[in-house]
Amino acid sequence: MINKILAELATCGVQDVRVNEPLSRHTTWKVGGPADLMIYPHNKEELERAMKIVYKHQVPWRVIGRGSNLLVRDGGIRGVVFKLDEGFNYFRADGPRITAGGGYSTILLASMSAKYGLTGLEFAGGIPGNVGGAVYMNAGAHGSEISEVLSSAEILTESGEWLTLSNEELKFRYRTSILQKELRGIVTEATFELKMGDKKKIASALASFKDRRRKTQPLQFPCAGSVFRNPPGDHAGRLIQEAGLKGYRIGDAEVSTLHANFIINRGQATANDVLTLIEHIIKTVEEKFSVTLEPEVQVVGEG
Repeated sequence: MINKILAELATCGVQDVRVNEPLSRHTTWKVGGPADLMIYPHNKEELERAMKIVYKHQVPWRVIGRGSNLLVRDGGIRGVVFKLDEGFNYFRADGPRITAGGGYSTILLASMSAKYGLTGLEFAGGIPGNVGGAVYMNAGAHGSEISEVLSSAEILTESGEWLTLSNEELKFRYRTSILQKELRGIVTEATFELKMGDKKKIASALASFKDRRRKTQPLQFPCAGSVFRNPPGDHAGRLIQEAGLKGYRIGDAEVSTLHANFIINRGQATANDVLTLIEHIIKTVEEKFSVTLEPEVQVVGEG
């Protein structure tokens, strides 16, 4: 099956395809087994052609961006992984409305908006993913989230159909959207409605968030951002810290001593180390506080 797909991709002009590509090269945790096929579509036309081939053969697929908020198990991912290439890495501004490709950095999105004197995305200046992933999971920080400023998103569905969905149609909730379960597709472009603001105040807010992130997050180690969703009325990090788990370690996976809702890779951690640590945290917090933490990171692949 893989050889047939490879041949069809080559025939339709999709050349940038890798076989058994280690996903540890593409995740911020630096863990994860190989993908059977990784496809780098250079533009929307290539992505559509490749998706239609994958759909025709009913091969499982997923898309990854910068690999943050993602835990790939050590056995890797069967089927196809799409990774949006440079053709999806763009930014346009038209007054208070900005448009960015699905592969555009969320951090860069915030800084570019600031350069245009646009306010509303300052909170995103520390979200280490791309625009497509931010829309997919309604990414947020500092009490704000993408759904507050997103106008619409362009989606390629798994059957190869192009849709433009409004904010309402994306059915955003805390760290979720319609794309996670109800509608399988890839975010290729997003449009945001911002407001004109004071450039100095916007820059100051960005700098403040960046400084806070630097002081409170273990960015010198491979990690994937916040591991758990905050339970209603509380913070996952507080519960994990109060449970005495800061510094707790399984293999080279460790609960950060700087921020308890981060798990860092000390160097040679496996996905299984991280997953076992996640399960231990859930069990310990539940026993101590009768609160069941829900992972924010996506766990994919085979063990």
